[in-house]
Amino acid sequence: MAKRSFDFLLSVVAALVLALPLVAIAILVRLTSTGPALYWSDRVGKGNRIFRMPKFRSMRLGTPAVATHLLQNPDAYLTPIGSFLRKSSLDELPQLWNILKGEMSFVGPRPALFNQEDLIALRTKCAVHELLPGLTGWAQVNGRDELPIPEKVKLDAEYLRRQSLGFDVSILWLTVVKVARRDGVAH
Repeated sequence: MAKRSFDFLLSVVAALVLALPLVAIAILVRLTSTGPALYWSDRVGKGNRIFRMPKFRSMRLGTPAVATHLLQNPDAYLTPIGSFLRKSSLDELPQLWNILKGEMSFVGPRPALFNQEDLIALRTKCAVHELLPGLTGWAQVNGRDELPIPEKVKLDAEYLRRQSLGFDVSILWLTVVKVARRDGVAH
């Protein structure tokens, strides 16, 4: 209950503080590429239930719905500002909506794409699927895009064992530091 209250209050404050930047980013996405400002994808949430998650669109229309590392040449699919949005993690800000709705938390395992069967199976085996997915997580601050799936799941399982409000605050702080340094971002 404390985690949900923390998530709700922080997401309301963040949405109010970031309202103008969110609008500005949406306008920039629309001005620099064809298509909507938001990209909605099917993601796996708590209990392996599918939910719709928005991101600012950083890839061109028609990009295959697979994890970026599975694309042959990911850079070829990026919009003119896509690389900046991804490296700065600004593309993730619309997920405040999912946090407000209770489908996500600020901290938890990053939500898998619906078709990442290997990741989903490993998380289910380790009971990580019972956590709300997060905007950031222990795996993100320990390698992000650079981690192989078994290592991500190992870190997600460690988060499951260690989770607390203090640990969440620590992960949020580490996230700010990692994003500022652009650590662990492949595309």
